[in-house]
Amino acid sequence: MLAPGIESRMLNSNIVQLSRRRFAATLAGSLGAARLSAIPPRPKLCVLLVAEQFRSDYLSRFAGLMGPGGFRRLMEEGAFLPDCRMACSSFSATGMATIATGAYAQAHGIVAESWYDSASRKVIRAGGELTQADTLADQVALGGSASRVFATAMNGSRAELLVRSAPFSRLKHTILPVDPSSDESGEPAWVETFRESHDPSQFKDAKWHAIQSDANAPPLRVLIDDPARPNEFRALYSASPFAQETQFDFLRTMLSEEKLGQGPTFDFVCVGLSAMALLGYEVGSGSPLMREMVLHLDRQIEATLETLKKVAGAGGFSLVFAAAHGAAELGGRAIDGVRVAQAINGALSAAFDTSSVKNRYVERYVYPFVYLNHVQLRRADIDPRKARRMAGEAALRVAPGVASYCTVDGDCSRSGEWLRRFQNSYHAVRCGDLMLSYEPNAVERFDAGRGISYGSLYNYDVQTPLMFYGPQFRAHTVENAVDAVDIAPTLARAMQVAMPSSSSGRVLAEVFAPDVKGTK
Repeated sequence: MLAPGIESRMLNSNIVQLSRRRFAATLAGSLGAARLSAIPPRPKLCVLLVAEQFRSDYLSRFAGLMGPGGFRRLMEEGAFLPDCRMACSSFSATGMATIATGAYAQAHGIVAESWYDSASRKVIRAGGELTQADTLADQVALGGSASRVFATAMNGSRAELLVRSAPFSRLKHTILPVDPSSDESGEPAWVETFRESHDPSQFKDAKWHAIQSDANAPPLRVLIDDPARPNEFRALYSASPFAQETQFDFLRTMLSEEKLGQGPTFDFVCVGLSAMALLGYEVGSGSPLMREMVLHLDRQIEATLETLKKVAGAGGFSLVFAAAHGAAELGGRAIDGVRVAQAINGALSAAFDTSSVKNRYVERYVYPFVYLNHVQLRRADIDPRKARRMAGEAALRVAPGVASYCTVDGDCSRSGEWLRRFQNSYHAVRCGDLMLSYEPNAVERFDAGRGISYGSLYNYDVQTPLMFYGPQFRAHTVENAVDAVDIAPTLARAMQVAMPSSSSGRVLAEVFAPDVKGTK
């Protein structure tokens, strides 16, 4: 533990550093606004692709295997930002809500895939209706009746994270999941026709071959259909290039059937891509299967760009690619959250209880959040802040794999950029008493014998690529790091709508092309 004076000086230093960064961002945004006065007018269609998992270094690691018309086209003919940082806990739901709102979890409230609600004593699943900040899609819809918003993903709950929010839940965006949903009233007829023609059952026992493999090469994976384990096939399919292709087929069909970008309206389409994340949970970022998924995605983007040119015209659309988070390498320590909770509880019990009485101080641990038993704290007249700090220090000493912590009071074992990432992640109600971070490449085991989870604050999870392609954006590589919260205000400027009200990002002036007519 640091001496009070040293700790105080470190905290003041952190505040100064954060203030300087905020001032620089504000200044950059002000200067950018002046340069943005003459950007080209918006096209009639903007498509936002959000991969739930995509590391920035995939683009350099597999560059030699990519075709000319997918990621290469986006990087070479559009604005390419290889270092876009999701500077908060890097869960898929959290990242998707951050891109949608231009705010981090401390404002929008989607702190993880799930969290514990102490009032109901239930674990709550993330959903768009729980987003506490309005979205970019809300602002597009409020921009006038001549605007349409569409969202699609494999299931409706993922699509809703990209467009729905509690403040503007009255707005009715068109949400079309690829999988059948419980509420299919009002769906266009073409959606059910598509589902029937793309039934996943046609891929039972399908062989997944490498794109550039020899004709006689063995498959990388077989989507085995075992009647004794019916869920196994569905898991294999959902984490395969076959499911990814189906999602893009659905998007391309939507573009044609809904005549997007062809009428008097402005159309905004959000697409949540989940296949790579589901595979990443299982195999990690270094697997040959992940390489193949990247190459398949490259080809799907190429095909989609060609469809967009046919549907909306070469200069009639913009396409933006972003990612909710990166991925860890498989092989790090897999941590059992039950053991973490038990270790913290044991340390608190040793500090506060007699040898004959052992009380329960950890009410629930839902990675990465610890929820203390406040009834017991009050009964024993224990100061909650003291208990939180002791729980964090105990986690560092005795909990397996824990590397750092931050409490709801702001007590943190880290400073600088790590403190900022903790603060961005921390929602005062939903995150409980303290948030933990594991050691590098350690992951939370979420199912016996299968799968790992995301959610860390390390660069391999928070660093993602960002690409803007279309007539409003110039061919340019931006090497400076930007924040994921910058995506929504930049797109708001491009689409000529107000930025989401809770957005803390800036407009990325450097990605825009000058309007030649406006500068004459």
